[in-house]
Amino acid sequence: MAEKWVRIRRRLWSAGQVVIVLGLVGAVVYWARFAPLPVVAHIVERGEIIAEVMGTGTLETHFSATISPKISGLITDVTVDEGDRVERGQVLVRLHNVDLERQVEVSESTVAAAEAAVARQEADRTSALAVLEKARYDFDRVRGLLEHDEAAIVEFQEMTKTLRVAEADLARSEAALTEAQKQVIAAKKTLEFQQARLADSVVLAPFDGLITRRDRDPGDVIVPGSSVLLLVATDEMWISAWVDETEMARLTVGQPARVVFRSEPQRACAGELARLGREVDRETREFIVDVRVRELPSNWAVGQRAEVYIETGRQPEVVRLPTHLIVWRDGLSGTFVDGSQRAVWRSLQLGLRGRDLVEVLEGLSAGERVIAPTDPKAGALKPGQRITAEGSNGRVARRGQP
Repeated sequence: MAEKWVRIRRRLWSAGQVVIVLGLVGAVVYWARFAPLPVVAHIVERGEIIAEVMGTGTLETHFSATISPKISGLITDVTVDEGDRVERGQVLVRLHNVDLERQVEVSESTVAAAEAAVARQEADRTSALAVLEKARYDFDRVRGLLEHDEAAIVEFQEMTKTLRVAEADLARSEAALTEAQKQVIAAKKTLEFQQARLADSVVLAPFDGLITRRDRDPGDVIVPGSSVLLLVATDEMWISAWVDETEMARLTVGQPARVVFRSEPQRACAGELARLGREVDRETREFIVDVRVRELPSNWAVGQRAEVYIETGRQPEVVRLPTHLIVWRDGLSGTFVDGSQRAVWRSLQLGLRGRDLVEVLEGLSAGERVIAPTDPKAGALKPGQRITAEGSNGRVARRGQP
């Protein structure tokens, strides 16, 4: 009899445990399916919305120059350093030029000697011309005597020879003068060449700008084409940014833009879309746009990373909603609103899209409460689902507060 009661108690204990487990499971199922889902409410507002296309790129200069001498030589002085601002025509680099100065002096002496030779040949020509004029005068005089004096024939023949000699001397002196003048021209050209080489020993800034790199120091031997300095123009700075090809149709040269440098993420610099690239990267499906930067941070560097936000549209006073509250169902856009502590589905017609906000053309009015699950892991809302609001426009509220 005692054993029978022991078995009955064991069965009752096992049955009780089963009932408890089933009760707990039922409670969990009920809570999961029928308990109110905590949500955060967002009050729909009216305001401005700006549509932007975002891209990431680097700061580049539209104009830059590698400073290098035209001739080979030994650097004696580099007058600027990285970070220095320079003006057009300012001396940047000097080369050893003693030999070049001597060559200029030699060329100057050659020009002087050639000019002296020209002066001498001009004097010879003047003398030859005077002799020729005298010979012509004597020739004409004797030719006039031939009609009256047969003895003048001999003298006439002599005067003819003298005239021919004088003409030949003049021609020879003129040829010598022409050659001397050409020698002057050649000497001056040589002098100009040597002066140019001497001038090339001093390298000047080709435009106003900023020195961003220094590659050589005094004592280095440099050859043409080798970089000494890198000069960039700061009046034309661009962000060359990569943008997805799907945004190409929305972009037009001249659109305003914001430039946010990673060194100063809290500040946006004004910019303007200056140029659109015409080649898409076949791997990333992106293309380059150049955004002109109208102002720069206090400290900047060429190649610095930055984000650009190109404005493609603006609406000053519209019903707007954060993009993360838009829900897509079967390809249609909509959202959930608070309908007396139940989730109510509302279809939406959307307009201008910004980075964080989207314009609502139809489906919502200012002041309505749009809801979203407090915990994204809780899953998506369902129409008619019971809810309990825990906050408004991102502010967490106490339980029971609207």
